[in-house]
Amino acid sequence: MKARVHVMLKNGVLDPQGEAVRHALGSLGFDGVDGVRQGKVIDLDLAETDADKAREAVTAMCEKLLANTVIESYDIEIA
Repeated sequence: MKARVHVMLKNGVLDPQGEAVRHALGSLGFDGVDGVRQGKVIDLDLAETDADKAREAVTAMCEKLLANTVIESYDIEIA
């Protein structure tokens, strides 16, 4: 089973990387980009075959390691 985790900074948390990308896009002539939020995608190959158990395991992984839940939120896709 495969899982994909999208990790993003929570709204209201300063995103200096996103701001740098927004500024660079403007410098390259891409006007009209008012904001950029940068995150990360983590793909996992799991031995688990039950989707509910896989989601439970990936949630635990996010809470313990993959996301800093104080400043980041995450979304899990199971396939």
